[in-house]
Amino acid sequence: MQTHFYGRDLIGDLDFSKEEVETVLDVAFDLKRKRALGQPHAYLRDKVLAMLFFFSSTRTRGSFEAGMAQLGGHAAFIESKTTQIAHGDTPKEIGEIFGRYFDGIAIRHVDWGVGNKYLNEVAKYSRVPVLNMQCDIYHPFQILADLMTIVEKKGRDLRRKKMVVSWAYAASYQKPMSVPQSLVVQMPRFGLDVVLVHPPEFRLMPEIMDMAQEQARKYGTGFEVISDPDGMEKAFKDADIIYAKSWGAMVHTPDAEEGAKIIKKYAHWITDERKMALAKPDAIYMHPLPADRNIEVTDGVIDSAQSVVYDEAENRMHVQKAVMALTMGGI
Repeated sequence: MQTHFYGRDLIGDLDFSKEEVETVLDVAFDLKRKRALGQPHAYLRDKVLAMLFFFSSTRTRGSFEAGMAQLGGHAAFIESKTTQIAHGDTPKEIGEIFGRYFDGIAIRHVDWGVGNKYLNEVAKYSRVPVLNMQCDIYHPFQILADLMTIVEKKGRDLRRKKMVVSWAYAASYQKPMSVPQSLVVQMPRFGLDVVLVHPPEFRLMPEIMDMAQEQARKYGTGFEVISDPDGMEKAFKDADIIYAKSWGAMVHTPDAEEGAKIIKKYAHWITDERKMALAKPDAIYMHPLPADRNIEVTDGVIDSAQSVVYDEAENRMHVQKAVMALTMGGI
């Protein structure tokens, strides 16, 4: 068990070592047990977390607010549009001032080419931990919740388990790339053989791909990329874990209109019962939510016994509580 967490930021997935992530999971499982048994665990009594949102949220806001309350503290919801950020408050001011008001600063900022830089700039000037509630590059808390869920369903020994990270069609908007990017960086460290599949235009950031390949080499796991207009079915075959969601074509083109036209070419990239049947009989279906039902995934899949999406959503709260308790309370 690692113990050196107090005061540290969590912005990118590799900010914590593999051993430190294992400690986070140990603490998260303990907190989940305490929550189930009704045992008090007010490790952050009188602590306050600032939650600064530049992008709307359901699970993230709810899970951080509930988690802080269960830890004995308070989470302050701050919508960026209701602040003076648009009128001159810089990341330096936010870091310096919120770092004096609060015991931690959590930020969600997914604007392409902006979000991650903003978080790092705030962290540069903050005297308290800065936690990434999702940026344009990473979504570390979602992936910690995903990892916790996979361990619950597949056990601690994940070596030689095949995890498919697949693009999926969604017409609502060009969604951030942070979930697939964090998945391919984090999951190879825990023994999973990752297969990334997407149409040619939906490749991930080159530096993220380099990081994923390096982690796979370091931990002796597989990392395969299938960039094919019809590669979904090939990738699903004999998979243990299917994680299929939409993301935008920002690396290919930052233009939203052009990206939307490209997305329309791949409406057949839907996770349906026929494709799920290509995976192993005990394969699980994962998605961070919200999903575009019967566009991105059919009701028959997301509501099936193979779907673990609600366990994932719950586990967001438990892993967030673990990181907050470790970084803000020093347990």
